[in-house]
Amino acid sequence: MDKKVDADSVAKSEQNAMNAITIDCVVFGFDEGSLEVLLVQHAEGISKGKWGLPGGWIYKKESTDDAAHRLLNELTGLDNIYLEQLKAFGDPDRFPLRRVITIGYYALVKREDYNIKAGFTASDAKWYKINSIPDLIYDHNEILSYSIQNLRNRVRQAPIGFNLLPEKFTLLQLMHLYEEILGIEMDKSNFRRKILHMKLLVALDEKQQDVSHRAAKLYKFDPDIYKKLTEKGFNFEF
Repeated sequence: MDKKVDADSVAKSEQNAMNAITIDCVVFGFDEGSLEVLLVQHAEGISKGKWGLPGGWIYKKESTDDAAHRLLNELTGLDNIYLEQLKAFGDPDRFPLRRVITIGYYALVKREDYNIKAGFTASDAKWYKINSIPDLIYDHNEILSYSIQNLRNRVRQAPIGFNLLPEKFTLLQLMHLYEEILGIEMDKSNFRRKILHMKLLVALDEKQQDVSHRAAKLYKFDPDIYKKLTEKGFNFEF
Protein backbone atom coordinates (compact mmCIF):
# COMPACT_ATOMS: atom_id res chain seq x y z
CA MET A 1 0.00 0.00 0.00
CA ASP A 2 1.24 3.51 -0.85
CA LYS A 3 2.17 5.04 2.52
CA LYS A 4 1.47 8.56 1.28
CA VAL A 5 -2.02 7.64 0.09
CA ASP A 6 -2.63 5.85 3.38
CA ALA A 7 -1.42 8.87 5.39
CA ASP A 8 -3.61 11.19 3.32
CA SER A 9 -6.62 8.96 3.98
CA VAL A 10 -5.95 8.97 7.71
CA ALA A 11 -5.55 12.77 7.73
CA LYS A 12 -8.79 13.20 5.78
CA SER A 13 -10.66 10.84 8.10
CA GLU A 14 -9.31 12.70 11.12
CA GLN A 15 -10.39 16.05 9.70
CA ASN A 16 -13.87 14.67 8.95
CA ALA A 17 -14.08 13.46 12.55
CA MET A 18 -13.04 16.89 13.87
CA ASN A 19 -15.79 18.48 11.78
CA ALA A 20 -18.37 16.21 13.42
CA ILE A 21 -17.69 16.97 17.11
CA THR A 22 -18.50 20.13 19.05
CA ILE A 23 -18.58 21.32 22.68
CA ASP A 24 -21.54 23.01 24.41
CA CYS A 25 -21.37 24.40 27.96
CA VAL A 26 -24.14 25.04 30.48
CA VAL A 27 -22.92 27.69 32.94
CA PHE A 28 -25.11 28.21 36.01
CA GLY A 29 -25.11 31.30 38.21
CA PHE A 30 -27.23 32.46 41.16
CA ASP A 31 -28.38 36.04 41.59
CA GLU A 32 -30.93 37.62 43.95
CA GLY A 33 -32.58 34.29 44.72
CA SER A 34 -32.79 33.07 41.13
CA LEU A 35 -30.88 30.28 39.38
CA GLU A 36 -29.66 31.52 36.00
CA VAL A 37 -27.84 30.18 32.95
CA LEU A 38 -25.42 32.01 30.67
CA LEU A 39 -26.45 32.20 27.00
CA VAL A 40 -24.76 33.68 23.92
CA GLN A 41 -26.24 35.23 20.79
CA HIS A 42 -24.61 34.08 17.57
CA ALA A 43 -23.05 36.74 15.38
CA GLU A 44 -22.56 34.64 12.25
CA GLY A 45 -23.43 31.39 10.48
CA ILE A 46 -26.75 29.60 10.16
CA SER A 47 -27.73 30.60 13.73
CA LYS A 48 -26.97 34.31 13.40
CA GLY A 49 -29.10 36.37 15.79
CA LYS A 50 -30.28 33.31 17.75
CA TRP A 51 -29.49 32.32 21.31
CA GLY A 52 -27.74 29.17 22.45
CA LEU A 53 -25.30 27.67 24.92
CA PRO A 54 -21.68 28.82 24.61
CA GLY A 55 -19.71 26.30 22.59
CA GLY A 56 -18.13 25.51 19.25
CA TRP A 57 -15.61 23.37 17.42
CA ILE A 58 -12.62 21.50 18.82
CA TYR A 59 -9.10 22.14 17.55
CA LYS A 60 -7.18 19.17 16.19
CA LYS A 61 -4.48 19.25 18.88
CA GLU A 62 -6.57 19.90 22.02
CA SER A 63 -8.52 17.75 24.43
CA THR A 64 -12.27 18.17 24.87
CA ASP A 65 -11.69 19.69 28.33
CA ASP A 66 -9.21 22.21 26.91
CA ALA A 67 -11.64 23.04 24.10
CA ALA A 68 -14.47 23.68 26.59
CA HIS A 69 -12.32 26.11 28.61
CA ARG A 70 -11.02 27.88 25.49
CA LEU A 71 -14.46 28.30 23.94
CA LEU A 72 -15.98 29.67 27.15
CA ASN A 73 -13.16 32.18 27.48
CA GLU A 74 -13.40 33.29 23.84
CA LEU A 75 -17.18 33.61 23.85
CA THR A 76 -17.87 35.03 27.32
CA GLY A 77 -14.59 35.98 29.00
CA LEU A 78 -14.99 33.27 31.64
CA ASP A 79 -11.68 31.76 32.72
CA ASN A 80 -10.34 29.41 35.40
CA ILE A 81 -13.69 27.83 36.20
CA TYR A 82 -14.49 24.23 37.07
CA LEU A 83 -16.21 22.35 34.24
CA GLU A 84 -17.68 18.88 34.53
CA GLN A 85 -18.51 16.75 31.51
CA LEU A 86 -22.16 15.70 31.20
CA LYS A 87 -22.43 13.34 28.23
CA ALA A 88 -22.48 13.26 24.43
CA PHE A 89 -25.63 14.34 22.58
CA GLY A 90 -25.81 12.57 19.23
CA ASP A 91 -29.28 12.65 17.71
CA PRO A 92 -28.73 12.29 13.93
CA ASP A 93 -30.86 15.35 13.19
CA ARG A 94 -29.67 17.67 15.98
CA PHE A 95 -27.59 19.79 13.55
CA PRO A 96 -29.35 20.82 10.31
CA LEU A 97 -26.41 20.67 7.87
CA ARG A 98 -24.77 17.32 8.67
CA ARG A 99 -24.18 14.77 11.41
CA VAL A 100 -22.58 16.50 14.42
CA ILE A 101 -22.17 15.09 17.92
CA THR A 102 -21.74 17.54 20.80
CA ILE A 103 -20.16 16.91 24.20
CA GLY A 104 -21.98 18.73 26.98
CA TYR A 105 -20.31 20.34 29.98
CA TYR A 106 -21.67 22.26 32.95
CA ALA A 107 -20.22 24.68 35.47
CA LEU A 108 -21.29 26.53 38.61
CA VAL A 109 -19.86 30.02 39.04
CA LYS A 110 -20.11 32.90 41.49
CA ARG A 111 -21.49 35.66 39.29
CA GLU A 112 -19.81 38.48 41.17
CA ASP A 113 -16.38 36.97 40.44
CA TYR A 114 -16.67 37.40 36.67
CA ASN A 115 -17.19 40.17 34.15
CA ILE A 116 -19.10 38.64 31.25
CA LYS A 117 -18.38 40.04 27.81
CA ALA A 118 -19.24 38.63 24.40
CA GLY A 119 -16.47 37.86 21.94
CA PHE A 120 -15.31 35.59 19.12
CA THR A 121 -18.48 34.47 17.24
CA ALA A 122 -20.90 35.80 19.89
CA SER A 123 -22.54 39.22 19.49
CA ASP A 124 -23.98 39.18 23.01
CA ALA A 125 -23.75 37.14 26.22
CA LYS A 126 -26.10 37.44 29.17
CA TRP A 127 -27.71 35.61 32.06
CA TYR A 128 -31.24 34.21 31.79
CA LYS A 129 -33.38 32.94 34.66
CA ILE A 130 -34.03 29.23 34.15
CA ASN A 131 -37.80 29.82 34.09
CA SER A 132 -37.40 32.41 31.30
CA ILE A 133 -35.24 30.55 28.78
CA PRO A 134 -36.02 31.39 25.12
CA ASP A 135 -36.14 28.82 22.32
CA LEU A 136 -32.51 27.91 21.79
CA ILE A 137 -30.71 26.65 18.69
CA TYR A 138 -30.52 22.97 17.76
CA ASP A 139 -31.06 20.75 20.83
CA HIS A 140 -29.70 23.24 23.37
CA ASN A 141 -32.98 23.34 25.34
CA GLU A 142 -32.66 19.57 25.72
CA ILE A 143 -29.03 19.85 26.83
CA LEU A 144 -30.01 22.52 29.36
CA SER A 145 -32.87 20.40 30.73
CA TYR A 146 -30.55 17.41 31.12
CA SER A 147 -28.00 19.60 32.89
CA ILE A 148 -30.60 20.95 35.33
CA GLN A 149 -31.72 17.41 36.18
CA ASN A 150 -28.09 16.38 36.65
CA LEU A 151 -27.54 19.37 38.95
CA ARG A 152 -30.60 18.42 41.01
CA ASN A 153 -29.24 14.92 41.49
CA ARG A 154 -25.74 16.13 42.34
CA VAL A 155 -26.76 18.65 45.02
CA ARG A 156 -28.51 15.84 46.88
CA GLN A 157 -25.23 13.89 47.00
CA ALA A 158 -22.52 16.57 47.31
CA PRO A 159 -22.41 20.19 48.54
CA ILE A 160 -21.58 21.61 45.10
CA GLY A 161 -24.27 24.28 45.39
CA PHE A 162 -21.89 26.37 47.50
CA ASN A 163 -19.98 27.16 44.30
CA LEU A 164 -22.87 29.46 43.34
CA LEU A 165 -22.87 31.52 46.55
CA PRO A 166 -20.66 34.41 47.67
CA GLU A 167 -18.00 33.56 50.25
CA LYS A 168 -20.26 34.80 53.07
CA PHE A 169 -23.99 34.06 52.96
CA THR A 170 -27.08 33.73 55.12
CA LEU A 171 -29.00 30.52 55.78
CA LEU A 172 -31.95 32.03 53.92
CA GLN A 173 -29.80 32.62 50.83
CA LEU A 174 -28.63 29.01 51.02
CA MET A 175 -32.19 27.73 51.38
CA HIS A 176 -33.37 29.81 48.41
CA LEU A 177 -30.53 28.36 46.35
CA TYR A 178 -31.64 24.80 47.10
CA GLU A 179 -35.27 25.71 46.47
CA GLU A 180 -34.34 27.10 43.05
CA ILE A 181 -32.22 24.12 42.04
CA LEU A 182 -34.63 21.45 43.31
CA GLY A 183 -37.80 23.29 42.32
CA ILE A 184 -39.43 22.75 45.72
CA GLU A 185 -40.51 24.89 48.67
CA MET A 186 -38.78 24.19 51.97
CA ASP A 187 -39.65 24.70 55.60
CA LYS A 188 -37.21 27.24 57.04
CA SER A 189 -36.81 25.63 60.47
CA ASN A 190 -36.34 22.11 59.06
CA PHE A 191 -33.75 23.35 56.57
CA ARG A 192 -31.87 25.25 59.27
CA ARG A 193 -31.80 22.21 61.57
CA LYS A 194 -30.63 19.82 58.88
CA ILE A 195 -27.93 22.03 57.35
CA LEU A 196 -26.46 23.00 60.75
CA HIS A 197 -26.48 19.36 61.86
CA MET A 198 -24.15 18.52 58.95
CA LYS A 199 -21.40 20.73 60.50
CA LEU A 200 -20.65 22.00 57.00
CA LEU A 201 -20.97 25.68 57.88
CA VAL A 202 -18.80 28.02 59.92
CA ALA A 203 -20.80 30.68 61.79
CA LEU A 204 -19.17 34.10 61.47
CA ASP A 205 -19.22 36.93 63.96
CA GLU A 206 -20.77 39.10 61.26
CA LYS A 207 -24.19 40.09 60.00
CA GLN A 208 -25.56 41.42 56.74
CA GLN A 209 -24.76 45.02 55.92
CA ASP A 210 -26.94 47.67 54.24
CA VAL A 211 -30.22 45.73 54.31
CA SER A 212 -33.66 47.21 54.95
CA HIS A 213 -34.79 44.22 57.03
CA ARG A 214 -33.32 42.75 60.20
CA ALA A 215 -29.71 41.80 59.45
CA ALA A 216 -29.16 38.03 59.41
CA LYS A 217 -26.11 36.14 60.64
CA LEU A 218 -23.50 35.28 58.01
CA TYR A 219 -21.89 31.89 57.40
CA LYS A 220 -19.24 30.38 55.18
CA PHE A 221 -18.60 26.74 54.38
CA ASP A 222 -15.87 24.69 56.07
CA PRO A 223 -13.45 23.74 53.24
CA ASP A 224 -12.25 20.56 54.98
CA ILE A 225 -15.77 19.25 55.57
CA TYR A 226 -16.75 20.39 52.08
CA LYS A 227 -13.92 18.35 50.56
CA LYS A 228 -14.76 15.32 52.67
CA LEU A 229 -18.47 15.37 51.80
CA THR A 230 -17.76 16.02 48.12
CA GLU A 231 -15.51 12.96 47.95
CA LYS A 232 -17.56 10.69 50.22
CA GLY A 233 -21.02 11.87 49.22
CA PHE A 234 -24.03 12.32 51.46
CA ASN A 235 -27.80 12.19 51.43
CA PHE A 236 -29.25 15.70 51.40
CA GLU A 237 -33.00 14.98 51.18
CA PHE A 238 -35.74 17.24 52.52
